[in-house]
Amino acid sequence: MKIYRLHKKQNLPITKEQAWKFLSSPENLKTITPNYMGFNILSGADRPMYAGQIIQYIVTPVLGIKTKWVTEITHVVDGEYFVDEQRFGPYALWHHKHFIKEIKGGVEMEDIIDYKIPMGIFGQLAHPILVKPKLEEIFNYRKEKLETLFGKY
Repeated sequence: MKIYRLHKKQNLPITKEQAWKFLSSPENLKTITPNYMGFNILSGADRPMYAGQIIQYIVTPVLGIKTKWVTEITHVVDGEYFVDEQRFGPYALWHHKHFIKEIKGGVEMEDIIDYKIPMGIFGQLAHPILVKPKLEEIFNYRKEKLETLFGKY
């Protein structure tokens, strides 16, 4: 089965501390997710981020079908990066690395997502027409929302 990668970078005119405070709070994920996704945290977001944290969500990624998504925060280096991995949900694999790097006049935020689509060849056929465009749309929304919240670099 093929493993796909989505790689995004964004610069914002904020401090590393501001970026970390916002991005490491699971509750802020709803703020940067399109409303049509029906994103709702069920449990696990009541404490600051830590390795081993399990967070449960309900999302509606396609066709109005509600899906439970369970992620584990597997790695955290305070102020630098964290990794979330799907434990249950719509993907056969979801491994999302979030990096924050200080740059002149702000921060560079980098997301690297490695993922697999379920359903074998049918999933691979759906990837370019359904899955990849949807992920691009979600991350473009995040970019615009973060610029609305924090300004353009």
